[in-house]
Amino acid sequence: MSDLLHIAASPRGDASESLRIADTFVAAYRQAHPDATVRTWNLWDGSLPAFGPAATGAKMTVFGGQTPEGEQGAAWAEVQQAVSRFTAADRLLFSVPMWNAGIPYVLKQFIDVVSQPGAVFGVDPHTGYIPLLAGRGIRATVIYTSAVWGPGLGSEFGNDFQSTYFTDWLRWTGITDISEIRFHPTLTGDADTERDAAHAAARDLAASF
Repeated sequence: MSDLLHIAASPRGDASESLRIADTFVAAYRQAHPDATVRTWNLWDGSLPAFGPAATGAKMTVFGGQTPEGEQGAAWAEVQQAVSRFTAADRLLFSVPMWNAGIPYVLKQFIDVVSQPGAVFGVDPHTGYIPLLAGRGIRATVIYTSAVWGPGLGSEFGNDFQSTYFTDWLRWTGITDISEIRFHPTLTGDADTERDAAHAAARDLAASF
């Protein structure tokens, strides 16, 4: 049975469109997979470690083939706990609102924390990056939401560096089975119709996820 980890990048609680859609997805997933374990990782709850001087130093120490010690060792232990939390699930649900054409900074922090050598990627000097999560049967669903930008609008309404960046990162890790649920009603669109469609898509996807 596949375990589901919901990684929530919105801090808006009940007011968040992406979290509401995620709730619909999770409810449908539980109904379709009653024996599955479902967990939520709220990236705003304080459990995501910082990735500052000690952690970056530890990463370079690992790249150099050595073991981090002292302050670096303690920071690296926290990073490894986060990595394990991320890689333990084979079903991933991300709720990702658009912030300033991109992703919330806490989600970028998550990416920087878990993207570690030997766990998520390797490097071959001749062929480049090696995606270490490839071939593990991991599936991801990403809920992308925005309020102003929308497909088909000109750049005066913003640009989508949200999904282009995040989807590229998933593929870089080796996760290529990616589904999307989108809610982009724009300022003049029919928000209720778009919302209903997004929730319907969430229910349908969850049933076979």
